Order: sequence, then structure tokens, then C-alpha cells
Amino acid sequence: MCVSPDIHFSHPSTPLPPWILFLKQLNSCVWFTNLSHKSSTLYQVKDIKQDDKHDKHARQNDKTSKVMSIGILLVFCGFSFYLGGIFCSEKHGFVSTEEVVKSAESPKKTVSTPVQVKAVSFPQCSADLQDYTPCTDPQRWMKYGRHRLTFMERHCPPAFDRKECLVPPPDGYKEPIRWPKSKNECWYRNVPYDWINKQKSNQHWLRKEGEKFYFPGGGTMFPNGVSAYVDLMQNLIPGMKDGTIRTAIDTGCGVASWGGDLLDRGILTISLAPRDNHEAQVQFALERGIPAILGIISTQRLPFPSNSFDMAHCSRCLIPWTEFGGIYLLEVHRILRPGGFWVLSGPPVNYENRWRGWNTTVEEQKSDYDKLQELLTSMCFKLYNKKDDIAVWQKSTDNNCYKQLDTPDTYPPKCDDGTEPDSAWYTPLRPCVVVPDPKNKKSSLKSIAKWPERLHVAPERVADVRGGNDGAFKHDESKWKSRVKHYKKLLPALGTNKIRNVMDMNTVYGGFAAALVEDPLWVMNVVSSYASNTLPVVFDRGLIGTFHDWCEAFSTYPRTYDLLHVDGLFTTESHRCEMKYVLLEMDRILRPNGYVIVRESSYFVDAIATIAKGMKWGCHKESTEYNIETEKVLICQKKLWYSN
Repeated sequence: MCVSPDIHFSHPSTPLPPWILFLKQLNSCVWFTNLSHKSSTLYQVKDIKQDDKHDKHARQNDKTSKVMSIGILLVFCGFSFYLGGIFCSEKHGFVSTEEVVKSAESPKKTVSTPVQVKAVSFPQCSADLQDYTPCTDPQRWMKYGRHRLTFMERHCPPAFDRKECLVPPPDGYKEPIRWPKSKNECWYRNVPYDWINKQKSNQHWLRKEGEKFYFPGGGTMFPNGVSAYVDLMQNLIPGMKDGTIRTAIDTGCGVASWGGDLLDRGILTISLAPRDNHEAQVQFALERGIPAILGIISTQRLPFPSNSFDMAHCSRCLIPWTEFGGIYLLEVHRILRPGGFWVLSGPPVNYENRWRGWNTTVEEQKSDYDKLQELLTSMCFKLYNKKDDIAVWQKSTDNNCYKQLDTPDTYPPKCDDGTEPDSAWYTPLRPCVVVPDPKNKKSSLKSIAKWPERLHVAPERVADVRGGNDGAFKHDESKWKSRVKHYKKLLPALGTNKIRNVMDMNTVYGGFAAALVEDPLWVMNVVSSYASNTLPVVFDRGLIGTFHDWCEAFSTYPRTYDLLHVDGLFTTESHRCEMKYVLLEMDRILRPNGYVIVRESSYFVDAIATIAKGMKWGCHKESTEYNIETEKVLICQKKLWYSN
């Protein structure tokens, strides 16, 4: 960039508005231009004194050369202004100085003075916000369209509408029942919703007795209980028994009884359902200790990379699979790994015997089934097995199948090369088939190691990560074993049934989760939508996770996690996300008496502890296992309090 020697910054860390930058750079560029012109003139005078025999043609060439030099210089200065403008505008937009007393020095200098913030005490939110989900708020649904249920997707509030308060628990809230007992019962006051109990009583989703909800394992398509339903499914898919299938997704999960039953069979399931006014399906799932997340297949891709899940399931989930060009089924195809299974129970499967109970005709249901089969075949699925109310299709492992889509008139077409298969954060659904990358030959279900061996095998897709290789993967695994061993000394509750629902807020390869795999807990691995895409590696290891941007609220209800783990998040994202709002979101999703482990640069730890105190957390600072001064571990616990 063009810089004049007489231009100085009074405070090097303070971002300048773009118009000031423009004046400074314009001045500096003019200064350099004048200098260039003077130098050129002196050169010409000296040249004439030495030899006055230059002809007119030579002088014209010299003039042209001078003009070109000045032109190039001006272009260079203009480009410098453009880059500088972007830099300064970003700094001005993202860095909050409201609470910062001492800001960071220039990145070229060693930072020694930690960030300090003013003490603050956050007020309580109103009682009607006890189940507040900022980005899926029913109070804001009317602002968005109803087509394809768009209003139920993520729509985060603008900055001026953010809540700076602590979400209260419901009246009568109690410490959750511990795992594994929680799989079958929970406190009514913790999730005070009677709608499912009243409307689905004949299907035995749950029942209320006294102060508790009980989960007998019923469902629309498994009146004989979820275990009998899964037993039949295992007979149709032998890979569910031998560790071949490890990760699954349940779309339209109800109270997550299917995912809960699979946990006993070594299969880790993400239960998915949208936010609603009365059912609270995901909240019931998480209260039970079963992995779940708010979400809906509508107009945006689900927040998962391609070729991730070993199995997808829909039990009368009411998703119109063949409508809108089959775009919802195309999304299931994208997130299933080659060789993965899609399981459907409910309409139109077994229409020959069920159509009377569906308020339809046998002809209509046959037509729906034929359309579904035709669409699945065009996406390179084949019917794998079928019995009673369950049908199973398998995604092809042979990429030659997709050559049929090269014909211009074929539907659906192949996605063009410009469509990133793993792009899944506010990425619109597209009516095309994502063809698996042929170079990933070991990522198909028939090639990947079986569970639990796959947890410790460096996945093929680790090579797609910048700096990723087998050695880096093994080093990460070893590092996290050491770290978790140290964490358990600092937090004795880790590894006991006091901690069930865990989130690693900015994982790389899922090393934290892998080191805890023998403990009675599960981990939601979160990869920043702005970081390197390492989430495929997490899924290839047989773990689960999601993309997320921590400048926004997470897709879950309040009070749903027992432990939040943070490793360098504030160092990584401080240029984009304000610390206060990230910590308030952590408080929202953390259960009362839940824990937080913050592993951070010493530069941020004291500031985090100050804000945490204002949220009624108790924290203490500890050394890392390496006992170095530049990095510390903060152990915090959220207190249980009730609304005034």
C-alpha cells in the first residue's frame, strides 16, 4: 500500500473509517507520483547534458514510458486503497469496543497485557422466554413465507433485537434425571408440554404420571414398541448388527425413541425436528439424553457435509418426498455416504394393506409409491429390502451409475462442478444430484472400517484438510487423550452420569469426543462454518456433529447441554463475534448446574471469567497439562436460579 512518511496513526489498533483511509492513501499516492515525476525530470536533464543528440522519436518514447509508469503506479495505489478499505471496514464492523478497556496490539508484536472488560450483571429475561430459541422463534414466523414451511427454518434476529438477558428455567424446574434412567422418564416441570400426551395417547409416545413423563417407546409406526420395530429393521439390514452402520439421522423424530433405542445397539443418531409451538420434540429428546437438533428440510441444505451418515430414517415423518422435483430426497442423497441406507416406514410403503387407514385410495397410494421408486432409481438408489411397513433403499457405491444423468433430458441432472458438495450453511437446496467424489474410494460404507475400529483410523478425507495427513490425525488423537485425562482431574464430574449431553463448540477432528467415547455421554461436535472443513473427518470416525457460526444462536432449546467445551474459540472468532453474545448463548443452552471448560489464550481468560460472573457462573482458573503461561483452562459451573 502507498504510505506517506508524514502520516502517523495515533492508535495503531483503532480501525479507521474508509473515507479517512482514502484521503491518506490519495495523499500518499500523490506524494509518490510527484516523487516519480521529479526523478524522471532529473534523469532527463542529466541525460541531455551528457548527450544532446537525442532525436524527436526518442523523446516521445521516453514520454510514453513515463506516462505508463505513472499509470501503473496509480493502478497499484487504487488497488491498495481497495484492500485497505475492506480491511478497515471489516475491523470497524466486527470489533466491539463497548466493554474493552485494553485492545490487542499490532499482530506483529507480542501481546502481554490480557483483555479486560468492565464487570457486568445481566438481568433475567421475562418468564415467557423460558423456551426461547432466537433463530427459530415462533413469534417471528409471520415475517416469513409459508411456502415449503420456510418460516420454520433459521431466521436469526437482527443485532438490535438481540436479547441481553438470562433465560430463566420454568417454575418448578428440577435437576434432570440422570442417564440411563432418563431415557425412559423425565420431570414434567422441566418440559411442561401436554400436547403430545393428549393428542398421541393412543400411540404411546409418552404418558404423564404425577410429576413425571414416561416414555414407553411407542410411535405412529411401532405400536408394539420401538425395540420390536428396530429388531425387524436389523433383520432387513444386517449391517446394523456388526458395526458397519454407526451414524444415523432421523428426520421428523417425534420424541426420539428410535434414536434412543439405537444407542443400546452402538448406533449414534441425530434426531431432527423443527421448532413448534406445542410438541417440543427436540426438547424431549435432549431432556432424555438423546442427541437431537432443531432443523427442517425446506429450502436450505441441512448443516452437514456430503457423504456423512450411514443411515437415514423416516417413520411417517410427513415429508412430501416426491414433491418439488424430489428436492428433499436429493438432500437425503447428498448427506448419505455411498452404500448408505434410507429407511422409510409409513405412506406409501405397504399401501396394499394400509391405504384404508390413510384416508386415501389404493390407486393414489400405488401411484405415490411408483413415483417414489422411479425417483429413487434415478438417484442411483436400489430397493435393498422390504417387509411389512418398512422399506429400505441403498445408495449406490458405483459412480458409473451416475453416467445415466449425462443425457440432457434426464431428471434429476448432476450438479455442476461449481456446487460445493459440503457447503451446508445457509446453502439453498438445488434440484440436482451431488455425485460422490470418485477419489474418495475408502469413504463408502463397504470400504470404511467398522465401529469401533473406525474411530482410530485416519479417514481418507483428512487429506482434504489443509495440513491434514495421517501423522497430524494421530498427533491430534494423542493430544486429546492427554488433555481429557487432565480435564478429569480438574472436573471430577466428567466421566460420571452427572454429565450426559456434551458439546465441543469448535472441534477439529473430534479428538475431544473420541477421548470420551467410553464414558456415559455423547458429544455434538461443532465445526465453524468459517473454519477449515473438518466435519467429514468427524463423521468418518463414527462421531456426529454439525456446522455452525457462533455469531448466531445454536439450533437447540434452552437448558439442553450438561457440558460445553471451548478450545480457542474466542481467539479464533474474536474478530467476528462479540464475546458477550457468545457467552450469553452458551448460558442459554447450558443446563442449570451444568459445566463449561474453556481452554483459551491467557489474553482472553480473565475477560471471559468477568462476563461469566455476571451470568451467575462460578469459575476458577487452572493451568493446562503443559503448565504454560500463555494458555489457561477455565472451569465454570452455571448456578440454578429461578425467575423473580
